[in-house]
Amino acid sequence: MSDVDLRDIEQMAVELAHLAGDRITASLGQALAVKYKKLASAEEAEFRDPVSEIDSAVEAVLRERLAERYPSHAIVGEEEGGGDLPPAEWTWVIDPVDGTANFVNGFPIFAASIGIVHRGDPVVGAVWCSTSHALRPGVYHAAQGGPLFFDGARIDSVDRSAVRRRIVAMPNLMTDMTLGYEARQTGSAAAECAFVAAGLLAGARFDAPNIWDVAGGVPLVRATGGTVLTRSAADAEFTDFTKFDAPAGQIWRQPMIIGSGEAASALVLTT
Repeated sequence: MSDVDLRDIEQMAVELAHLAGDRITASLGQALAVKYKKLASAEEAEFRDPVSEIDSAVEAVLRERLAERYPSHAIVGEEEGGGDLPPAEWTWVIDPVDGTANFVNGFPIFAASIGIVHRGDPVVGAVWCSTSHALRPGVYHAAQGGPLFFDGARIDSVDRSAVRRRIVAMPNLMTDMTLGYEARQTGSAAAECAFVAAGLLAGARFDAPNIWDVAGGVPLVRATGGTVLTRSAADAEFTDFTKFDAPAGQIWRQPMIIGSGEAASALVLTT
């Protein structure tokens, strides 16, 4: 795996993330067809995971572009047969609209995530966010060994040591945050990864994310020196994340904690 490969792949990931963001933005204010995934046998559980026509349309376009540019690379997407990683050297992991419930309701926090996995290790990420540290849409992106960028401009770390109550993202909000952090719930794991990398959030915890929720965000967090922890079903404690290593034929879906070392340690105590 050469630096040239990663630079080319990162550039393509950024292009795809911008393309997804443009399609999402163009659809705002329109009436959308929305379906719901079957999550459980209970009837009331059928309406918790919406899929809009934009989700499907964006993923189809991204798949088409990738097939033209990298025909030998595998693709895992949320809407078209998402699941376990195929036995390929390179795999593009796509979430065309992360935070679809927010999107279809017009709540303006959602994202499009592109993650590139090399033999299980997420090495490039590009996440288009509907808002950002710059208070505008844009793409956060990074490649292994490189810094974090926002629309091509390097992001330097911001000293927030004077802020007494930092914010962390939690899957279930707690009324009593005795660990020194205030909790938020955005509805988009990909956006939360980008916000942690950019320093807007001190950390985030995900109870059972899918691979497409975090594959694009992990490289962003790593680029800024953040901690990434996970815990498999066989582990009693959280350990450093290295790669998506579910057994063949099984879907990777493990708890994950990201953030500064201090925030990550605090979030471990909330599990």
